[in-house]
Amino acid sequence: MTVQAEDLADVVDRSASRDPLGILTDQDASRIPELVPVRHDRMSANPFTFYRGAAAVMASDLAATPHSGVITQLCGDAHLSNFGMFNSPERRMVFDLNDFDETHPGPFEWDVKRLAASMVVAAQENGFDERTARSCAKAAAKTYRRTMQASADKTGLASWYDNVAATDISADIGDRFDTAGASSTQRMLKKAKHRDSAQALSKLCYFDLAGAHIKSDPPLLVPAEEAIPSMSRNDLHERFTDGFERYAQTLPDHVATLFGRYSLIEAARKVVGVGSVGTRCWIALFSGPGTADPLFLQFNEAKQSVLAEYVPGYAYDQEGRRVVFGQQLLQASSDIFLGWVSTRSFAGVSADFYVRQLRDGKGSVVTEALSPKGMKYYGRLCGEVLAQAHARTAARNEIAGYLAEAGKAFDQAIADFSLEYSRLNAADHVEMVEAIERGAMSAASL
Repeated sequence: MTVQAEDLADVVDRSASRDPLGILTDQDASRIPELVPVRHDRMSANPFTFYRGAAAVMASDLAATPHSGVITQLCGDAHLSNFGMFNSPERRMVFDLNDFDETHPGPFEWDVKRLAASMVVAAQENGFDERTARSCAKAAAKTYRRTMQASADKTGLASWYDNVAATDISADIGDRFDTAGASSTQRMLKKAKHRDSAQALSKLCYFDLAGAHIKSDPPLLVPAEEAIPSMSRNDLHERFTDGFERYAQTLPDHVATLFGRYSLIEAARKVVGVGSVGTRCWIALFSGPGTADPLFLQFNEAKQSVLAEYVPGYAYDQEGRRVVFGQQLLQASSDIFLGWVSTRSFAGVSADFYVRQLRDGKGSVVTEALSPKGMKYYGRLCGEVLAQAHARTAARNEIAGYLAEAGKAFDQAIADFSLEYSRLNAADHVEMVEAIERGAMSAASL
């Protein structure tokens, strides 16, 4: 081992030269200025929303503490709200990681720590005491360890195809969750099945004699001609069409053939998430040859991973391609429309993007509705899925070997780290709230 498992409990000293708000401000510099206050407002709501948006802060903190030295492809932002449901290409609903903006190589336990600490922060936000919150983090770490060790006894193909089906979760809900948690989760599963392009069309569009148009709801949803008034509608359509033609070249030939049947109608800028607010995120509506054949794609700006600064030696010529690679490696099954594109100078900005379907059966557990028993179950579920993701990488046996030697000490260390880091996160959140109150950071609620 590079370090003993017990050393993984170390948390950076808050009195050290940390500048969490400085890190966030540095990120703001490359974002859409009018959306930065929205990001600050969303992050400042509570310690958990701050944690969700502060992946860059945690990356800096993790880099300042001992690590295993076992490097693998990471999700990079594996907090509990970045797991969820979606449809596989075979139209089977699965539970998996679903956010890879920060994917990058790094010490395997950084993903585990990001998950486990999120369990503590979310549990405390639900009113659980520290002992209960710590037990949720420990359950996630223990399940990760056991699943990862078990993967060493499987073939590479068996590990590659391991997954968690939504039907397995549905069968467990009645026994594992309280009545309120079970009801809300069952509603989420039912709702997710109907989240597709047709549903997005009904929610995001209005209709006139010319057909469907994306609604204007600034700043959350802004049609392209409003977001970039300096360009004509025809010029915008030409630019977007050119971009999607180049995106299609990153798709497998058979998927590109399918995509070729669709024609671009229009695009709009959309605000998504917490930490992503202010990055350039767009949606585009396409229509197939039929009378009712909509396709919504979402294309998100892909910036350099927050881990890149701390894990040198990896270069990417296209950040969207980095995201797609990490997602296709770590997910059990990925969206068939997953691809990437770089924009040419567009509204004065050139950027890398990754592209996927806007809605394809996507849904997530309402963590705020979970009881202690439900939160612990959810932690084990996320720990299992994270281990399955890491087991698809070349580091599978090395991680399993490290964990076999570490044993239960790994679970204890991750739980101890998570509890202590939740205190650090809470202090950072207070610092942000105070900065907003004195006018040092802008914030605007919607």
